[in-house]
Amino acid sequence: MGNSLFKLSSLNLNGIRSATSKGLEAWLDATKPDCICVQEVKAQAADVAGRFESLAGLRGHFHFAEKKGYSGVGIYSRHEPSDVRIGYGSPEFDAEGRYVELRFDTPQRKLSLISCYFPSGSSGEERQQAKFRFLDEIYPHLQQLKSEREFILCGDVNIAHKEIDLKNWKGNLKNSGFLPEERAWMTRLLSEGGMVDVYRQLQPDATEAAYTWWSNRGQAYAKNVGWRLDYHLATPALAQRAHREAIYKGEKFSDHAPITIDYDSVL
Repeated sequence: MGNSLFKLSSLNLNGIRSATSKGLEAWLDATKPDCICVQEVKAQAADVAGRFESLAGLRGHFHFAEKKGYSGVGIYSRHEPSDVRIGYGSPEFDAEGRYVELRFDTPQRKLSLISCYFPSGSSGEERQQAKFRFLDEIYPHLQQLKSEREFILCGDVNIAHKEIDLKNWKGNLKNSGFLPEERAWMTRLLSEGGMVDVYRQLQPDATEAAYTWWSNRGQAYAKNVGWRLDYHLATPALAQRAHREAIYKGEKFSDHAPITIDYDSVL
């Protein structure tokens, strides 16, 4: 691509059938990202076949959950990858369809884009413990990957890192998504782990403008009582190339908003 702009979006769909029925494809056609990482596809290969393999000229690559109507991630790309990795080698979580990696390698460099859907622990203690197991597994995987290649992980991380990342932080100190252990994990990833929270690099002080998810309860969306759960996590060299971010709230495709970041000459 030379020095042209690379536009990368990410969106938790809360169901691909639902999101496309609400105008997602027309938005993609208008905004023309090079890639969009999607989470919570909530479909199987048979549901996608003949209907959702491509959206707005972007070809999809997916990791489906074994359980029907659950989880699932994908990356729609305008560019053909050199390799596709489905899952990250976890017997427990690869069954849940949480990780797909597209590699765009050349003789000069190794580069990956990842769509990842971190577990939610909000349904109870059992799932919270699963979330902690996932965090314990994915951290060393990302560190190993970082030692070998540049990458950007996009996805619904289901963690609001700091107080400015959610509206009602005081009331959520004991709730999944804002637990001290989860926040400490994110701090570790962004400090000794060497990864960069790209949105925060560009917008270090944004509060209400930063939210990407709203509960369906009450008037959370109307009142902007939100959380920032959706991230671009990049290796430093790629993060340095980021220069513009947008969280799109003009239409509502799901309970999340798409986050788009422009990078200089990534692919």
